[in-house]
Amino acid sequence: MKHFQRPVRRALLVVHVAVSVAWLGLSLGLLALGIAAYTTQDLSLTQASYRAMKVFADWLLAPVALVTFGSGLVLSLGTPWGLARHRWVWIKFWITLATATATIFALRPEIAHAAAAGVPDSSLIGAPAVSTTAYLFMTAVSVLKPWGPTKRGRRRRESPAPRGTRSSATSRKATSGKALDARSPGRTA
Repeated sequence: MKHFQRPVRRALLVVHVAVSVAWLGLSLGLLALGIAAYTTQDLSLTQASYRAMKVFADWLLAPVALVTFGSGLVLSLGTPWGLARHRWVWIKFWITLATATATIFALRPEIAHAAAAGVPDSSLIGAPAVSTTAYLFMTAVSVLKPWGPTKRGRRRRESPAPRGTRSSATSRKATSGKALDARSPGRTA
């Protein structure tokens, strides 16, 4: 796939970061409401907390999860990072797919059930705690970019450049005047 031009890449990156942060914020909000609902002795507060969780689940969770997954997928396919060239991107892809699936098909129905029943449910503390941990892990992975390239990424780097051309890293350095970080496939922003 052809790489995106810099303005497009930047716009996609802003969208992806914004919806990812929104998903983390939603998860923290659901965790706070789940703890409040489970630990209170006031049944009306339990019911109100679960109704508030249902509003978030009905209106925000699925769209935010899908836009996060979609923007990350498009961004990975249209940039030098690639989807399966670096372990950190590949791991983020699978964790995002798993958490989006769990959010849509498991968490939303559980919240709807708790809102209808209005009784304390410990799973509505556990699920947001696990998802918050996953999102914080993916944030750290995005910043630190650990683990290096996958086998596919190493093969791609080791393949010889077409005859009569410079390697892509050399040509980028020559045209931009900037040296690139060894981990970076190119300028990221």
